[in-house]
Amino acid sequence: MSIDAILGPGGAVAQRLGSYEERPEQLAMARSVDDAIRGRKHLMVEAGTGVGKSFAYLVPAIQAALEDKNCRAVISTATISLQEQLIKKDIPFLQSVFAKPFQAALVKGRGNYLSLRRLEVAGKHVRSLFGEAETIEQLARINQWARTTEDGSLGTLSFAPLPSVWDQVVSETGNCLGRKCPHFRDCFFFKARRAIQGANLLIVNHALFFSDLALRVGGGFNLLPDYDIAILDEAHTLEDFAASHLGLQLTSGQIEYMLNRLFSPRRKTGLLAVNGDAEAIDQVSATRYAAEQFFGSLAAWAEAERDRGKPRWSQPMPAGITVRVRKPGPVADVLSEELLKLGSALARLGRAVENEQEEIEFDAAEHRSQTLATAVRQWLEQADPGQVYWIEVQQRQRGGASVRLAAAPIDVGPALRELLYEKTPTVILTSATLSNGGPDGFGYFQKRLGLEDCQTLQLGSPFDYRKQAELHLFSKLPDPRDESAFERAAVG
Repeated sequence: MSIDAILGPGGAVAQRLGSYEERPEQLAMARSVDDAIRGRKHLMVEAGTGVGKSFAYLVPAIQAALEDKNCRAVISTATISLQEQLIKKDIPFLQSVFAKPFQAALVKGRGNYLSLRRLEVAGKHVRSLFGEAETIEQLARINQWARTTEDGSLGTLSFAPLPSVWDQVVSETGNCLGRKCPHFRDCFFFKARRAIQGANLLIVNHALFFSDLALRVGGGFNLLPDYDIAILDEAHTLEDFAASHLGLQLTSGQIEYMLNRLFSPRRKTGLLAVNGDAEAIDQVSATRYAAEQFFGSLAAWAEAERDRGKPRWSQPMPAGITVRVRKPGPVADVLSEELLKLGSALARLGRAVENEQEEIEFDAAEHRSQTLATAVRQWLEQADPGQVYWIEVQQRQRGGASVRLAAAPIDVGPALRELLYEKTPTVILTSATLSNGGPDGFGYFQKRLGLEDCQTLQLGSPFDYRKQAELHLFSKLPDPRDESAFERAAVG
């Protein structure tokens, strides 16, 4: 079927959708998306509210996948609500429209899935890993849920577990035994990945999409299978997502949390509490002290920079400060070496244990420690001249400061060209707000995302705002806390 035969007046969608309304803008967008896919070109579409963007890109993508069984499309969104609309409403409806069957899958990050092996291990070391009644009770509830859940994903759990509980049972790359795992056949994560391999459409969020791109840097492994079409909805958010995932972030909380997972001096719990290795526990203490000194020095440096009042980017924030770091090494590196020593201690323990399941836990912890050490050094050294570096300090209510070290590409365009546009035959970017309204049109956004060489299409909203909308300007309104009075005034 042609695009018009599906989406046009009297088409397959109109025949099945009782509330169908003709939308010329939707049809124009669908034709352009279809043309881009068939021509292996990139396209940027601004489509106003009410156009029906999802059908306009889903229908051509499905057509392409049905015509070529090896064709796969990834559709990425910024919000959960749009993901749910696609996977629960739009795609099931279109499955009833197309004569040929096609498969779609919602892709979740690995951190959403329960590891049956780790749950079993946690159950054997409850007292060493969980020190409070609440955490033990939550583990029991997860254990009960594991017997009945179909997909083992966090979203289907009836309560929100504490991070300290979920982190002990979550599926992780670093401590996965793969096919050697006794639970491999029943593994929720690998079941989901097998379903993905057979799907024509993959629905993901921008965070997962850009995490996958970041892992592909330097030929690393990937989270998503290869795809021929990338459709990025809510594309006005892409620059922020790209900068965040292609940059660097490290917080004092990450270090503290990692150390507490190894050994909590207050609760006497953690991975090292299981075997009680005194040398490794001492190194955790040494690393904790180094982290306190390191982040304390950075907080003091940031406050001094802010107060110095020199002409540099430094702005007070309501709950803290943000300061750009223009030169390498604002403070001495007393942390990375201790993290590396900790990694060595964990590697020693991994070699010493005979149980492969315990060994992989130590190996994963070693990898985390080394990764954090590398991040500390990269940030201090400002290793990438193409990135901007800064520090954020926020005072905690219970005292002390939370410190975040960050770096982001000054220009995400080159990375996106290398990792996405040059490797993917068709990339579609769409949103209700992409152009700047001036004579430059899409130029600013194209330049920011490094996609100057692409087709563009601008479509207005089918809504007649002059007839369907009113603007009310109030010079005075009641206190919003007085709900009844506020509502009476607002609705006239």
